[in-house]
Amino acid sequence: MVARTYPNPYTLRTHGRPRTSDFRVFVEKNGSPISPFHDIPLYADRENHVFNMVVEIPRWTNEKYEISRNKTLNPIHQDQPDGIPRYVRNRYPHHGYIWNYGALPQTWEDPNYVNPDTNAKGDNDPIDACDIAQAVSHTGEVKQVKVLGVLALIDGGETDWKLIVIDVRDPMAKDMHDIGDVERLMPGFLTATREWFRLYKVPNGNPPNDFAYDGKFQNKKFALGVIDECRRAWDNLIIGKSSPGKISCTNVTVDKSPFQIDPGDLDIPKDEHLKPVPRPKVIDEWFFLPARDVPDEQQHEDGP
Repeated sequence: MVARTYPNPYTLRTHGRPRTSDFRVFVEKNGSPISPFHDIPLYADRENHVFNMVVEIPRWTNEKYEISRNKTLNPIHQDQPDGIPRYVRNRYPHHGYIWNYGALPQTWEDPNYVNPDTNAKGDNDPIDACDIAQAVSHTGEVKQVKVLGVLALIDGGETDWKLIVIDVRDPMAKDMHDIGDVERLMPGFLTATREWFRLYKVPNGNPPNDFAYDGKFQNKKFALGVIDECRRAWDNLIIGKSSPGKISCTNVTVDKSPFQIDPGDLDIPKDEHLKPVPRPKVIDEWFFLPARDVPDEQQHEDGP
């Protein structure tokens, strides 16, 4: 069976030098800047449950890129705690991110809503997605994905859903329909994913993260329910029913939104395509956990 292809009218406009606090990636549609948070439809094919995903961080990279919540048109930028661009450390045996990591547009994890199952509020972001396809993506790519399941991470006391998805163009996509297919076709990968999220902040001196549902991945049906919950939350956000706080809801296509503006009224920087600054050494460093924190299946003894 040949995978269906979907039209992709999206291009990118970059501003500033990569790996600096000024770097921005704007998404364009037909040459006009749009918001990857608000203007890209959630569904590429609603009937077949195919979703649009905005890639923030390509697999094997360390720069913590994310859709900006508070900047006009929500360009992708590098997270900057204390004004310093953030990198995720290489926790052995993983180098950077182990999937193409990003978010589903037109979703929002409401920070005012306490989920009764996780007993925690949303993290105020679009819902995160981990694309397990073989091809390495690029920052700002808009791809079409199938949803397979979800992990309920509790990060900093907030519910931070992590969808498991696969690019519909991947050769394995035709054989993956639910979370059990991931374990069957990619044995050990779900365990690696859970451990990555549990421990990725430990190198920076933070404690391990927790999970709801005892860290068990939930199936596709459950994941679709989570997406729908986050879609409805975004709908309330974009029409002004929920307080946006510091979130920029500026958009150019959502007719029902009081935040919609004419794209001609926006002053978006021109495309620059500047070279990145030199790689910081943290990208090439390994961080090893103390033996007590290493999962049993990753431990072994050297020698006979």
